[in-house]
Amino acid sequence: MMFVDTAVVTGFSVGDLLLVATALFVTLAVMMLYRAILGPTNQDRVLAVNVLGTNTVVILALLGAALGEPWFLDIALVYALLNFMMSIAISKFTVERGGVI
Repeated sequence: MMFVDTAVVTGFSVGDLLLVATALFVTLAVMMLYRAILGPTNQDRVLAVNVLGTNTVVILALLGAALGEPWFLDIALVYALLNFMMSIAISKFTVERGGVI
């Protein structure tokens, strides 16, 4: 049995498909930026900023895979660690101020 790569059949390379996925994640990040700015509550804003950070990590990883540049993955890893630390700091600050319901 012979396997056919669907990316070759449709005329798109894997890099092109990864760039399309990157564009989709950028669109989702812009939509989440709207929620981060105009969120009705502080919890909505914190969650939106966390999702923005995660989207940034995914975008960097997809770009690294699409362009064949491994240093994008290094930056994505460092940014993921910073995003995690930011989430912990915001959670601690919110609990200390008594903002948790």
